[in-house]
Amino acid sequence: MELVDATTVIPDLMLDLRYATKDNFLKRQVYPDGARCLLLPDSVKRLKQAADVLRPQGYRLKVYDCYRPRAVQYEMWKILPKPGYVADPRKGSNHNRGGAVDLTLATADGGEVEMPTAFDDFTPSAHHGFKGGTPASREHREVLRQAMEGAGFQRNKMEWWHYDLPGATKLPVLDVPFIPAN
Repeated sequence: MELVDATTVIPDLMLDLRYATKDNFLKRQVYPDGARCLLLPDSVKRLKQAADVLRPQGYRLKVYDCYRPRAVQYEMWKILPKPGYVADPRKGSNHNRGGAVDLTLATADGGEVEMPTAFDDFTPSAHHGFKGGTPASREHREVLRQAMEGAGFQRNKMEWWHYDLPGATKLPVLDVPFIPAN
């Protein structure tokens, strides 16, 4: 199955691909410079639907992770072998299938939007049911959830930023190398 660069369908999609930097729980860059947000066509179609719903509300989407090579999944598992937060690479993650996206909201002009935790916070504060944090952070989490679920994605109850394509676990694990954009 072919992966699609999501920015070719959603021109205002912001990229903050954390694994292409050292600003992630691995504390090292595991994606090449110029990595792109690659997803299955159905994932991109649904992501565009969510973006189209959010735009009139004054928001844009900012992605932290999209397709993830299986080799990176093995690196993550070595550091955090905790199902629910990191998928066992032997089974594969929905990220390895192009059927998962990690993302947040941004303002229309690209500004930060307060959320309950930072990305890759592996604590109960990152769960969708977390009642702490500020009212604004919980409201933003809910705006994101409604847009993503309205587009047909399923939330990961343990990570407010993680959404899956329905049935993604039945799709093949892909081993597509990253080819940076020109």
